[in-house]
This record gives sequence, structure tokens and C-alpha cells, in this order.
Amino acid sequence: MPQGKQLIDGREYVYDYVSVWNKAKHRSEQKREYIGRIIDGVFVPNKRYRLRQELAQEQAVQKHCSKPTVNCKRLFVGATHLLNEIGEKTGIKQDLKECFPQLYREILSLAYYLALEPDTPLYRFGRWAQTHGHPYGKNISSQRSSELLPMITEEHKMNFLRLQAQRRSEKEYLFYDSTSISSYSEQLKQVKYGKNKDGDGLAQINLALLFGQQSRLPAYYRKLPGNITDVMTIKNMVAGVKYLDIAKVMLVMDRGYYSDNNLNDLMAKHCKFIMGAKISLKFIQTWIELDRADFDRRELYNSATGLFIKTHSMEWDYRAVKPRSGRVLHEKRRMYVHIYYNDQHATDDKIRFNKQLDAMEDDMLKGNMKPEREKECRKYYEVKATPVRGVSFKPKQDEIDMARKNFGFFVLLSNSIKDPVETLRIYRAKDMIEKAFGNLKDRLNMRRTSVSSEEALEGKLFIQFVALIYISYVKRAMDDAGLFKNKTMQELFDDLDVIEKYQIPESQTYYGEITDKQRALYTALGVNAPA
Repeated sequence: MPQGKQLIDGREYVYDYVSVWNKAKHRSEQKREYIGRIIDGVFVPNKRYRLRQELAQEQAVQKHCSKPTVNCKRLFVGATHLLNEIGEKTGIKQDLKECFPQLYREILSLAYYLALEPDTPLYRFGRWAQTHGHPYGKNISSQRSSELLPMITEEHKMNFLRLQAQRRSEKEYLFYDSTSISSYSEQLKQVKYGKNKDGDGLAQINLALLFGQQSRLPAYYRKLPGNITDVMTIKNMVAGVKYLDIAKVMLVMDRGYYSDNNLNDLMAKHCKFIMGAKISLKFIQTWIELDRADFDRRELYNSATGLFIKTHSMEWDYRAVKPRSGRVLHEKRRMYVHIYYNDQHATDDKIRFNKQLDAMEDDMLKGNMKPEREKECRKYYEVKATPVRGVSFKPKQDEIDMARKNFGFFVLLSNSIKDPVETLRIYRAKDMIEKAFGNLKDRLNMRRTSVSSEEALEGKLFIQFVALIYISYVKRAMDDAGLFKNKTMQELFDDLDVIEKYQIPESQTYYGEITDKQRALYTALGVNAPA
């Protein structure tokens, strides 16, 4: 059927054209039907067109099958067998079954599909399901997906997260961070314009994630409005984590989450924490100035980290408001200030800063200063503009020196760990949450969402989160076994995916040949090969 495209308000729409006979005018005419859009160079069909294509595909299969073949199957199962084993070891299957007794097989199958078929939309599930074994064992059409996603309620989701949390170590720190997810839909209430971390200029929602330090698995997530800043999310996040019944909540956060109120909220809930802090804070500057002249002394140098390190124990002015009386409680709470300094980082910071100043001066001379950089520019320069002489500027040396003196320093705060090296070790492991966001966006197709209802978005986020648990488990196992030296995660899945399972009428089900290398992969990942 011929297709055409039309650009409307910057969006590219796709149409089908079909010839129809006009009885009144006794002539053939062209009729146009909207079938989808082109997004980032990829055709995204609308719901009606997808359903029509799936129905046509099913009818074609039925037409060419003279006899039913329900009991005769030949499916690829090597990769899905790996996920089956992981689901048993982590309790994912059992916990989903308890929370979603009618839906858990479909949820698992969709999670398997997202994990094994990177960056692939859900409406193509049927093509994958025809050739692969999976828990549900049947196709999940686009219409069924649309029905299923809203059935994943907040209560059931939180129960699953709580059950999973009980299987984790009570002593592990939880890394906390958030990312932005761009959206094309204008119907979702929480889609707002904010600080888009992908820089694509689209409206967004934000997704906050907790990731276990020892388990190296995701533990909790929250969907947030796109215009909410990181620093505003701590209080509600702590309340959500408390529902998981974790005995000791221990959090690791970067400096974007620092505020006096957040520290008070964490202490009020008896949460242990490691948090980055801005060097510009007054109390941080006080401690740095106290030691600045001594930061190149040998006794402060730590060979294992290559840093000069100094720790101070301080009394934090804790404040809390009593819920009933409204009385403000003032107490002193102990907190450790770990200060780190690196000569090479100071040099790198100075080079980078000078390049920024060069770029500002170049923009001022050319008259190309961007509005978002103008405030920073006026911080370091006295700028004058006249019709005759144009723009002139003079560096504010005091401000420049103030910025330079803190180069090479960074600070971590903790109310639980006195050892600065151990604090740094835990904090540096926080990059695993960034890798988890990468898996969510790139592998699990979450960089942009195109769903148009709140219920569908909540359901899809949950299935993607379940898929992330599987992906994170495989990554952890591959890291521990050193498998990333020779192959990527997708190459591992591809190596296993060629294993087939046969089911012949009136015969026992059996697996195809499994090589020694494939058995070694299962063993390295800590699971049993197909029997």
C-alpha cells in the first residue's frame, strides 16, 4: 500500500493512501489514513495500525497451517533459561507471583523481552515470542499490553519492592540518584520542562533510583515531575524507603542533594549517610582554611588513594519540629567532614577554568554570549558596552583567585563512617548507579517515553525496573567472572540464545546440543545449564 509523509509543526506524520471507488461520481479517488509518525528517523506506528498489522500476521499464519501444531514447538531458550535461573535465585519470580498472581507470567515475559532485545518497542514482542521460550508461552499483543500496564497498581508495586528488599543485606549502603526521561506526550501530568540531563530540549519526567552497594542490584524507584530539582526529593524518598522495612537505611548521594533541611530529615529518620558537599559552603570553608597550609604535609598523604586527606569531627546543629506541639527541638549530632586534596586535580581544574574564561572572553568579543552564561561571566568580569567602542571587559581578579584556591579539593560528609578512606571507597562505587541509568535508557528503551496515559507509564516503568534487576544481576556476574574482558553482555546473550528446545507430539521435551563453552558461561554466571 502506498505511503506518504507530511511535516506539520516540525513533526513528521505518515499516511497510507488507498484507492476507493466513488459510486456517486463514478470514479476512483485517493483516501488517506494516518498510521503513525517518524521519530528520530524511526517509524512509530499508532495503536490502530499496530493492531491491524498483528491481526494480519496472525491470519496469515492460520491460513498456511492446515493442521494445528499446538504440541509441536521448536524454540530458542538458552538466554531465557538464564533469566529463569536468575529469577529463582533472586526470588523475582516468587515475589511477582505473590504480588501479581494473575499477571506475573506476562510481566516476566515482557521483562525478558526488554532485557534480551535492546532498544526494541513492546509492540514487536509478538515476533520475538514466535521463536523464543518465555514464562507466558503465548503472544502478548499490543492491545493486551495496553490492558496489562494499568493493572500494575502502586500497592502491588510497593509490595514487590518490599519483598525484594527483605532478600537484600541490611548492612549495604544504597546509592541514590535521579535522571531525566524525555517525553513526547503532552497528556502526562508530570511531564514538565526542567534540567534535561540528556540535553535534548524536550519536556521530561524524572526518575529517582536506589541501587544496592553490596548486592549491586536496584532496590527502589520513584517517578517525579520533570521540574523537580534533586535537592527537593530526599524527604519523600526516605518515607518511601521506610515502607520497605529496611532495618538500617544507609544512603550515598552526591553534592546535588545537600541542604541543611535534607541533613536534618535524614537524621530525623535515623538514616546513615555519605553525601558530597559543595566547597563553597561556609562551614566547609572554615575547615579547609584551618588546614590549607598543612595539606601538602607527608603525614596527610594516603598512598592507596594518591590523595592528601584530613578528617574533622563536628557537632551538627540538628533541628526538628515536634508534630503535635510544634515545638522546635535543637540538638547536637555528630558528623564527620572528610576533606580530600589532589595536586593533579588542582592543575587539571586550573587548566579547565582558564579554558572557560577564554571561551567567555571570546563570546564577549564576538557578541555571542548565551543568556545562561551571562551571570557566570559577570561574576568574573566587569563588562561594559558602548555604541562606539563596543564591548569591553576587565577580569575580577579577587573572584578568580577565590575560585582557584579551592581547586583540587572535594569533601564528603558522613554521620556513620569515621575512616575517610573507607568513606571514599564506598562513595566512588556510586558510579554503578550511573551505569544502571545507562542500561535503563539505552538497553531498556527508556531514553524517551511515548505512552500517553499515567497508568500505562507506571506499568511500563515497573516492567523496565524488573528487567533492570535481571540486567544488573548479569552485569554483576560478568564482572565477578571477568567475562567483560572478552565479550559484551549482548554477545553473551547471543552465545546462549542459539540453544533450542524441542517439543514433539507424544514425545518428551528435550534440548538441543549445548557446547562446553556454553556450559562454562552458565557456570561462570552462577546458574545451572539446561538439563
